Amino acid sequence: MYKVEAIVREEALEDVKEALFAADIRGITVSQVMGCGTQMGYTQVVRGSVSSMTTLPKIKFEVVVSTEEWAQRAIDAIMGAARTGKVGDGKIFCYPIERAIRIRTGDEGIEAIQPGAPEE
Repeated sequence: MYKVEAIVREEALEDVKEALFAADIRGITVSQVMGCGTQMGYTQVVRGSVSSMTTLPKIKFEVVVSTEEWAQRAIDAIMGAARTGKVGDGKIFCYPIERAIRIRTGDEGIEAIQPGAPEE
């Protein structure tokens, strides 16, 4: 199992969500987060005073999938939907998951994230 995390621009929310659904990826978690990378925020003038915002609002997607192939499918969908080619498009992280447990039933492994899936 793999977890794919993506931090993208706020305006990419709907496009990324639709791209994941179109790729037949379900079970996503979406959070509003703040962060900075290369952009390092921005400076604005508020009531005559210069104010620096060192973090920017972003959207974080989290998806857990069964195989490396599905992880790549999620990455491709996110990249296609979120990439503008400009600084601040975001980052994608992918890493293996040791264990997944469905709280309601106690199912573990792939069965916990995709009921009815054959075990590998």
